[in-house]
Amino acid sequence: MNSIYEEALAAIHSVWQRRWLALAVAWAICLLGWLVVALIPNSYESQARIFIQLDDALAEQVGIGVADRKRDIERIRQTLTSAVNLEKVIRSTQLGDTIESPKAMEAAVLRLAGNIKVVSEQDNLFNIQAVSNEGSFSDAENAKVAQQIAQKLIDIFREENLAGNRGEMTETLEFVNAQLAQREKELEAAEQRRSVFEQAHPEMIHGGAANAQRMEATRAELRGVEADLAAAQSALAAVDGQIAGTPRTMPGAAGSASAALARAEADLGAMRARGLTENHPDVIAARNQVAALKSPAAQEAAGGGGVPNPAYSSLQSIRADRQATAQALATRKAALQTDLAQLTALTLNNPEAAAEAQRINRDYDVLRQQYDKLLQDREELRLRGEIKTEREAVKFEIVDPPTTPRAPVAPNRPLLLLGVLLVGLGGGAGAAFGISKLRSTFATTASLERTTGLPVLGAISQNLTDTARQLRRKQLKLWFGGTAALGALFMLLLAVEFIQRGMVA
Repeated sequence: MNSIYEEALAAIHSVWQRRWLALAVAWAICLLGWLVVALIPNSYESQARIFIQLDDALAEQVGIGVADRKRDIERIRQTLTSAVNLEKVIRSTQLGDTIESPKAMEAAVLRLAGNIKVVSEQDNLFNIQAVSNEGSFSDAENAKVAQQIAQKLIDIFREENLAGNRGEMTETLEFVNAQLAQREKELEAAEQRRSVFEQAHPEMIHGGAANAQRMEATRAELRGVEADLAAAQSALAAVDGQIAGTPRTMPGAAGSASAALARAEADLGAMRARGLTENHPDVIAARNQVAALKSPAAQEAAGGGGVPNPAYSSLQSIRADRQATAQALATRKAALQTDLAQLTALTLNNPEAAAEAQRINRDYDVLRQQYDKLLQDREELRLRGEIKTEREAVKFEIVDPPTTPRAPVAPNRPLLLLGVLLVGLGGGAGAAFGISKLRSTFATTASLERTTGLPVLGAISQNLTDTARQLRRKQLKLWFGGTAALGALFMLLLAVEFIQRGMVA
C-alpha cells in the first residue's frame, strides 16, 4: 500500500515538474477539439403527426375495403421518401437555393433521405420527423427549414392520396374505355359477318346454333315423350291384368258357382299381382280351381243367374282412357322423330354451312359477353372513383402540426465541450508523465534505490535564492493564469452556445 502511495506521489511530482508541458498539450488538445465541435452543425428536428380515417360505410358498400385503403396508405408511406418526392421537397425549400447541378441534387437527396423518418405509431397514426443540419445555414435557418420539410411532406402525402387516386382511376378508366372501343369494333364486325352469312343461308338464321338448339330441344322432348309412353303402356298393362281377373257379372247368391268362380279368379289375380309365377304351387292350385268352377258357372250363367259387375265396367272405362293417352303419346313420338329426322337431314346436307354458322355464332357470343363484362366493370370503376375522389374514402387530419424546433437535437455541444476539456487535461497530464518516464529521473530516494539496487545514504534539499523564489512565484502565477484562462475559455464557449440557442428560440 505504501509503494502504491509513493508511486502516486511520484507520478504527481513528475507531472508537476513538467506542468508547462502539460498545460501546453492541454491547450493544444482543447483548441483543436473545440474547433472540431464548433464546426459540427446543429441539427434541428421538426415533428408532425397525422391521423388516418379509414371508416366509410359507402366505400365498403361498393367494394372499397379497409384492406385496400390500408394498402394504399402503406404504399404512400413507403414512396413518401422516394427520390422524386425528396427532390420536390428540396426545390420547394431553402435547400434548393444552392443546387446548381444534377450531381449536387443527387447528393442533397441522399442527405435528406437520411434526415427524414416516417414512423407508424399505430395502425392509422403516423409520425413524420424531419431534421435539418446544413452547415451553410444558421441555426435559425436550419430550424425553419426543418419545419418546412415536415410541412412539405404532409402536402405531398395529401397530394399522393387525392391526386394519386384520381390519376390512377383516370388511367384505369382510359384503359377500360380503349378496351371497350376495341371490343365494340370487333362485335360490329362479328354482327356483319353473321348478317352476310344468314342472307346467304336463310335456313341458318340466328346461326347454326339455332338448328342445334332445335335438335337438342327435340331430343329432350322425345326423351320425355318416350318416358311418358312407357309409363302409359305399363299402366295400361296393369289395367288389363285387373280386367282379366274381374268377372263381367256378379252372382245372385253368395254360394253360387259364379260367386265361387269370381273368388277363385280374384285369388288367382292377387297371386299374379304379388309376382308369383305360373309354376308356383299356389298359382297352379288356384288355376285348377278356376278351371273346375268354369263349367258350373257357365251352366249357371246360361240359366240366367248373376248381375253386371260395376267394377268390371269401371276398369273398362279406365282402360279406354289410358289406351287413348298411350295412343296420343305414340303419335307425338312419331311426330318428334319425323322433325328430328328432318333437322338431321338438313344438317347433313350442308355440314360446312352448319359448322360455319356455329363458329360465327360462338365468336359473336364470346365477344358479346366480353363487351358486357367490360361495360359493367367500367361502371363499377367509375362509381368507385367518384367515391374515392368526391367523398375522399381515405381522410386524414393533422393531429400535431409541424413543430418549430427551439433547441438542437444534436450534437450535445455542452457535453462535447466538457469532454474535450477533460480529454485535454488528461492528455496534458499524460504527456508530462510520459516524458518523465522517458528520462532517467527519480522523484524519491526509494525509487532510486529500487532501480539501482544500491543503498541511498540521503538526499539534498533544494535551496533557492530570493531571486529564484520570486521567479518561481511569477512562473507559478503565469501557469495558474494559463489554467484559469483555459477554464474561462470553456465557460465562454458554453455561454456562446446557450446564447445562440436563445436567439433561435
